[in-house]
Amino acid sequence: MALLCLIWGSTWIVIQGGLRDVPPITSAAARFVVAAIAMTAVAHFLHRREGGERPPWKLSLALGGLNFAASYGIVYWTETRLPSSLVSVLWSVFPMLTAISGHFFLPAERLRGRQWAGFAIGFLGVALLFATDLREIGAGAVPAGAILLVSPLVAVVGTTVLKREGARVSSVLVNRNGMWIGAALLCAAAWLSERDVPARWTGSAIASVLYLSLAGTVVTFSLYFWLLRRVPANRMSLVSYVTPAVALLLGGLVGREPITGWTLSGSALILGGVGLVVRR
Repeated sequence: MALLCLIWGSTWIVIQGGLRDVPPITSAAARFVVAAIAMTAVAHFLHRREGGERPPWKLSLALGGLNFAASYGIVYWTETRLPSSLVSVLWSVFPMLTAISGHFFLPAERLRGRQWAGFAIGFLGVALLFATDLREIGAGAVPAGAILLVSPLVAVVGTTVLKREGARVSSVLVNRNGMWIGAALLCAAAWLSERDVPARWTGSAIASVLYLSLAGTVVTFSLYFWLLRRVPANRMSLVSYVTPAVALLLGGLVGREPITGWTLSGSALILGGVGLVVRR
């Protein structure tokens, strides 16, 4: 879990570093092509040891189309307009949205009053960041922030489908299939929207893609779905608190991104809301 938090917390600043030389959708497509190739090799050795059924195509399509292609495409596009630390904090509403989705679509995951209060507190943190940090960045930052929130929303849909119907499937195989589908969709989107935009495949751009593909995708998603089947939910919730904190720290120290009092206040409200929602 510590390794998962460290890697996922670092991916936000690494994404932004790679976007200095390569357009966003092209960069995301390259990440998932490499990740899909690596995951195919991993799945060949691990899926029998892990166990689980072969995933139906609807699960692979949900994961690949929503959690990988749509969600990451939006994140990459947004990071050309917003600081990576702010993107990571806004995206951390994901567990709250997942809990609300579970309330309506997963009978065993009904929310209580304390959890609804947590959602309200987290939403207040999002509103605070929109009213302060996003406004100060510039005119296009507020619309970009609103578009970013679509990313965790579509990821929640894919995750809910996976939780409803994928309890017995192999996490290795569903990740492999989803990554190929996500890679194909992102490649098509890159060809349609960025084929005339120059891409400079510098050493730093290649290093960014490799790190995000292998460590930030293959290792992290394999760890996450493996942990999801074996670790109690209250322990898994630690990922939701630690990852944005790591991203904030790296954004400020490495990326020299502005971390204001409003940034910390909004982040504290969001993570406090997450704590109330996911705590057992």
